[in-house]
Amino acid sequence: MSGGSANAVFYADKYHPIQAGSIDGTDVAPHDNAVLRALICSQAGLYDPFGDPKATGDPYCTVFVGRLSRYTDEETLQKAMSRFGRVKSIRLVRDIVTGASRGYAFIEYETDREMRRAYEDAHHSIIDGSEVIVDYYRQQLMPGWIPRRLGGGLGGKKESGQLRFGGRERPFRAPLRPIPYDELKKLGIPPPPEGRYMTRFQVPPPPRRKTSSINMEDSPPRRRSRDRVDDSSRRRHRSPTEDDGYRRKSSRDRREESQSRRSERSSNAREETRYSRQRKPVGEDDGHRKRRSREPGEVSPTEEDGGYKKERTSTEDGSSPDRYHHYRHHRERTHESSHSEHKDRRYHGHRGHSRRSESEDYSR
Repeated sequence: MSGGSANAVFYADKYHPIQAGSIDGTDVAPHDNAVLRALICSQAGLYDPFGDPKATGDPYCTVFVGRLSRYTDEETLQKAMSRFGRVKSIRLVRDIVTGASRGYAFIEYETDREMRRAYEDAHHSIIDGSEVIVDYYRQQLMPGWIPRRLGGGLGGKKESGQLRFGGRERPFRAPLRPIPYDELKKLGIPPPPEGRYMTRFQVPPPPRRKTSSINMEDSPPRRRSRDRVDDSSRRRHRSPTEDDGYRRKSSRDRREESQSRRSERSSNAREETRYSRQRKPVGEDDGHRKRRSREPGEVSPTEEDGGYKKERTSTEDGSSPDRYHHYRHHRERTHESSHSEHKDRRYHGHRGHSRRSESEDYSR
């Protein structure tokens, strides 16, 4: 026994005419002639869901809109359904003889996301004074689908007596009697999902597009950064204990590690640039060098060059080259003597000041 409540429901993923005619999805025999007709069409393969030449467009981007007013035209429908996305095409089904609207239409959107938005928000909305129902394109997306004109379909009114369950408007109720699993399996009817029921307030999701493996193989591989490649290789060669420790690391620690790696790369780049500058010829960087302060007694390169020139000119003129060296030693001696005199003056001045202060203290 299943203890399903009044609000516990489930929806059909696969269409079966006998199950669609059951209120709880557990019937094993057709209860009216329309269900029997739909069962015969299903078993004989008399209906081709892809054989309709008017059914064009992407089924994953198309919604079914039913219970429209007989006076609703394409322009009004375009304006009402454009609130949920960009409408690509509209096919309002009309009578072949009279040309009047039959009360339902198929609307194709540009993307799957816009279709799902219309599927969720446009259901039970008001268009031209009529409350419409919105469903996905079951003709091509629901396996085993049989249309209403052949005894199948979903929904219906109580006045007609041909109600069909399992859809968005009339879901299956949770069964209150034992489920005949063996008989349902023989007929190929999926059993109710016992223990996994939904509520009436939950929206059943429409089928999503399946990504083929061929498209995945044809797509170019994604580029990965060097840090991610290093992390993946390091993770591949870690032991289980190291892997546990790595998982315990917070995002802050990982951020600090990445920053330290960047700083190491930047320092290496700086060292390379410094090394390349040091290897430049001397003449190229003379204009950008800073002047260094000379120590006492040190001669600048320009003075040395000038002295060398003086020496050369003096030798060429026939005079003695010792005159320049004598002048240089004389400058050094005078500098040292002036420095020593300055020190003695400071020393004696300090002593005189100290003696003067001592005499003033004794006089007091």
